Amino acid sequence: MQNFVFHNPTKILFGKNSVPSIGAETVLFGKRVLLVYGTGSIKKHGLYDQVVQSLLAADATITEHGGVQSNPLLSHVHEGITLAKENNCEVVCAVGGGSVIDEAKAICAGTPVQHDVWKFFTGKKSIKKTLPLTTVLTLAAAGSEMNSGMVITNDATSQKFGFGNKQLFPKTSILDPSVTCSVPADYTAYGAIDAVSHVLECYFTTTDPYTPVQDRLMEGLVINAMESCNRVLAKPDDYHARADLMWTTTLALNGLTSSGLGKVGFPMHMIEHSLSAFYNVPHGAGLSAVIPGWMRFNARLQPERFAQFAERVFNIHTGNVEEKAKQGIDALTGWFSEVKSPTSITALDIPGTDIPRIAANAMTLAKVWRMREYTEEKIEAILNDCV
Repeated sequence: MQNFVFHNPTKILFGKNSVPSIGAETVLFGKRVLLVYGTGSIKKHGLYDQVVQSLLAADATITEHGGVQSNPLLSHVHEGITLAKENNCEVVCAVGGGSVIDEAKAICAGTPVQHDVWKFFTGKKSIKKTLPLTTVLTLAAAGSEMNSGMVITNDATSQKFGFGNKQLFPKTSILDPSVTCSVPADYTAYGAIDAVSHVLECYFTTTDPYTPVQDRLMEGLVINAMESCNRVLAKPDDYHARADLMWTTTLALNGLTSSGLGKVGFPMHMIEHSLSAFYNVPHGAGLSAVIPGWMRFNARLQPERFAQFAERVFNIHTGNVEEKAKQGIDALTGWFSEVKSPTSITALDIPGTDIPRIAANAMTLAKVWRMREYTEEKIEAILNDCV
């Protein structure tokens, strides 16, 4: 196990009837609130009214910034920053899934500065100060409610970039699993796959040869993500299944899994971000199309880790190392198919002829993330395994 610092300052309020606490939690950081949300589902299901009533009861003054889309856009972030500045907002409250929370984080980072917030994403500027952020989570997926990362798509350049900074941790996040009972089956599955991918990135990219504590933690999270997702798909209003899935997805990317692993990378996300940037595919769907191909490519080079994953997650014990690795990848791909998520870029209607273009775009992020082991040729080879 490598040296590490684990520090997660986000306060979590988890459980039924926790949403009305958002007002009191938010005004601890200021009364002038920018309320950030998506394209309308929170109004349809009554969550918007709960949040607004709670904020008003706490004497907050609300400025609204709705319309955040899946794969949030830089142009919409700019609009939110303008609103926050014009209304002297002191705190941001995000109500939604990872896309909404990520855009809210970008607004928090961009409001105190005069330069374009995109400079943070390209590494040209570093974050010194942000507006404080509170959240009400509506989708079990990204883990943004308890981490320091954010991802935004620059719609002018077709670049989907992400990065993390300790200033971006939400102050308080409210996780009421009952809020997610209205999430449809496809996005429930995409969220679980997103969480699985966060774990797999750490699990397969660590170079430490012996990390038993973290391995068991990560393997357990993958199993829980799949099992709780299956339970939710079988019975969408199962509160306890929703609770298990919600907490699993939060733990998958709150810094705990990567502690002690040394340097880890996010190559599957690096490639998927190009799919989302060009084709606006749902993030989890794009990941399920990339993960099997990336795993097949890397299992041919170093099958041992993949064989361990197969043994412990899918109870596969027959065959040699290479055969077990293949069976494990096939089992995970089979689960993606069972939950009706695409398992190839072809299933996303992305033609193989676009692979060079996708790889070239992905290389821009690989450079920003300093993933020097990835070349355009290597990314193309991985994408050819994803067809």
